[in-house]
Amino acid sequence: MNVNPAIEKLGFSGSDKVAILHVDDVGMCGSSLEAFADLWERQSVTCGSVMVPCPWFRATAAWARETPGVDLGVHATLTCEWEGYRWGPISTSDMASGLMDGERAFHKTSEAVAQFAVPAAAKRELQMQIEAALEAGIAATHLDTHMGSVMHGKLYQGFVDVALEAGLAPFALLLEEPQWNKKLYDEETISVFSEVTRALTKGQVPMLDRIVMLTLQGGEEDRAAKTMALHDRIKPGHISYLIFHPALDTPELRAICPDWRSRVADYEMLASGQIRDHLEKQGVKLIGCRELQDLMPKAA
Repeated sequence: MNVNPAIEKLGFSGSDKVAILHVDDVGMCGSSLEAFADLWERQSVTCGSVMVPCPWFRATAAWARETPGVDLGVHATLTCEWEGYRWGPISTSDMASGLMDGERAFHKTSEAVAQFAVPAAAKRELQMQIEAALEAGIAATHLDTHMGSVMHGKLYQGFVDVALEAGLAPFALLLEEPQWNKKLYDEETISVFSEVTRALTKGQVPMLDRIVMLTLQGGEEDRAAKTMALHDRIKPGHISYLIFHPALDTPELRAICPDWRSRVADYEMLASGQIRDHLEKQGVKLIGCRELQDLMPKAA
């Protein structure tokens, strides 16, 4: 059994199962912030990440300033997936950056980002998103990725670099090359992932072992059962990153998101406490991303 080297640094043993209960898309809209604020108060989740380019970023920052100790990272945003609700870069309005589509908003898919984004422009955009979060008073703990848009050979190194420069725990998986191959990435991307993983391991930067997330497309009726079944696969000696997209059921959310039912279902099952209770009954140790940030080497 391979044991994540961060496990013992966190005070656990190699036989322990460790997980992070993470909320994505905070500040994407009003109901996403309201859901996270409520779940944080209930202690139903352990951290989340804010979408800086989105309309509800400032409200999220105001809430974070009033909520001491909140574990909130930056949700590196290079995509805008919706039809009638668009946002774009905070760093540039230059179409030559490759960051925008014909509506001057971010591309709708991660594939389009990989195809068109100029790497230097993408890196600068992520730097400015972090800077904006810090300047707004958010004590950011980590940098993760919206829709996996940075998970491409020409963008991933820049993503990790800006996280390390800011002292944030980066979204990074402790996988070897054969494991990346199973995820159907191209050879260039796998090479970059493998090289970055080796560098982060050498630098003693904490990494994750597995991402666990139920799709937002359908299956709301038995969403809690399916989610808990996924959680039952968490392995000893691993740090698993459990991703949710909770939001309150509001007219705003229904107007924006075709997948609003799944987002509301995520909120309801987390608010009920059944997810956290299930994990704790399974002996899973829960941490936030602040604990990973605390392990970041000062020279990173």
